[in-house]
Amino acid sequence: AHLPFNFQLIRLPWKAKEIAAAVERYEALLPSYAWPNWVLGNHDKPRIATRAGAAQARIAAMLLLTLRGTPTMYYGDEIGMRDVPVAPDQVQDPFEKNVPGLGLGRDPVRTPMQWSDAKWAGFTTGFPWLPLADDFKTINVSNLRQEASSILNLYHRLIDLRRKEPALSVGDYAALPAGDDLIAYMRKSAERGFLIALNFAGQSRNFNVGELQARTALLRISTYLDREHERVENELLLRADEGVVVELV
Repeated sequence: AHLPFNFQLIRLPWKAKEIAAAVERYEALLPSYAWPNWVLGNHDKPRIATRAGAAQARIAAMLLLTLRGTPTMYYGDEIGMRDVPVAPDQVQDPFEKNVPGLGLGRDPVRTPMQWSDAKWAGFTTGFPWLPLADDFKTINVSNLRQEASSILNLYHRLIDLRRKEPALSVGDYAALPAGDDLIAYMRKSAERGFLIALNFAGQSRNFNVGELQARTALLRISTYLDREHERVENELLLRADEGVVVELV
């Protein structure tokens, strides 16, 4: 009751303009003493990697973990799990059993967590309640921990930065003007500030950071995990489906 879930990121079309408008509206409606929260996924709706695709699932991770407020993610999103087809004879969800054929079943988003490439994905030594994804041999925690640029390591990096930087955990939020395919905003606390720029397009886009630079702009994290400490001047190039966190010092 103290933290009613804000499900907008689950329900909105995955489009920059609509999400940016929703965030700005939500922030404007909150009284000064209120604390926001954002929910990226849950057990009732399709997974973010299914809704937006694997590349945009990384954008979603950066959005969730850099917005002001409490972030809530759903198990498996940190490794890019997708909805799993469930055959009629495998259905467990009462909704689907009571009214079959209407697409109300939630089983596809409730399949076993993919821990490893072992039998039943390391989830159980028995027989799982629901089927496994076909890709569990590669998309699993054990494998992705070893892959430097994996979505799992992106989540680890974002969570670590959020914990270390008050600007990202409890700082102020300010939206910035951006193109149709971009979302950009500032997070500030005391003397520290961060620019977050997210490209929702499958093509590269530019964002002008010239007016924001007080002294130096350093790229801290890219969703590609390959641009750490890069100096940013004037035009920030965002590759297709790329998001970045830039420290302004």
